[in-house]
Amino acid sequence: MSALIDVLIPTFCRPAALAVTLTSLCSQQYQNFRVIISDQSDRSDVPASLQAGEVNAALRVLQAHGQEVITHQHLPRRGMGEQRQFLLDQATAPYVLFLDDDLILEPWVINSLLSAIQAENCGFVGSAIIGLSFLEDVRPHQQFVEFWDQPVQPEVVRSGTPQWERYRLHNAANLYHVQQRLNLTPDAPRKYRVAWVPGCVLFDTAKLRSVGGFEFWQELPPNHCGEDVLAQLRVMAHYGGCGIMPSGVYHQELPTTISDRQIDAPQVLEVMGNR
Repeated sequence: MSALIDVLIPTFCRPAALAVTLTSLCSQQYQNFRVIISDQSDRSDVPASLQAGEVNAALRVLQAHGQEVITHQHLPRRGMGEQRQFLLDQATAPYVLFLDDDLILEPWVINSLLSAIQAENCGFVGSAIIGLSFLEDVRPHQQFVEFWDQPVQPEVVRSGTPQWERYRLHNAANLYHVQQRLNLTPDAPRKYRVAWVPGCVLFDTAKLRSVGGFEFWQELPPNHCGEDVLAQLRVMAHYGGCGIMPSGVYHQELPTTISDRQIDAPQVLEVMGNR
């Protein structure tokens, strides 16, 4: 049976973190997915990713569970937008789950994302990442949430607008505090309005491709950031997108591998893009 979801993981010099992320995929309740990894470590990088024993051990467990695993050593590095577009070009499934390489997923995450996107028929559904080191750092002023009580609709969100400020809900452990306060469970999730969702986002593949995917990487220098944000903004403008609570995705809270963040894609390119 062909996979319904292609899980796309870009990685660079994070073998231990990647192994943890892959291990959490091993325990997913939903199993009809394929894993595609694009590693941009080269042989001079230490630590590399795909050569690491812990990564290969996790990949073997996935394969033993019946998941197809495809790995690519994708060089040279041309920036994260190109890396994500390369992964999207490999995908054949109706849905693609872009997953950062430094996360831990609860077993119900993929099932919840898939149920939500199929119910809404929107462009993407995301499960935002939670930093549990901030568990005692409660920030009520950043915890405003707008739930989708009607079907998810297209929405244009740009920097500088009130809607852009929704990103604050995804800071620190804000999302965890909100979902705990509201007693939200995976059996009764709620969808909410977002500016964008970091780390773990399930797209309708055709809808992502219809707005150009990440092809805009060619308009950016290699040292850019925000490519995931811009792609979500473009999909949301045409098809709608949302976050889902509770989130069961936890950040490993490692230092970023993208140190130069001066060129922020949604600040320099048009949100609406081309169709």
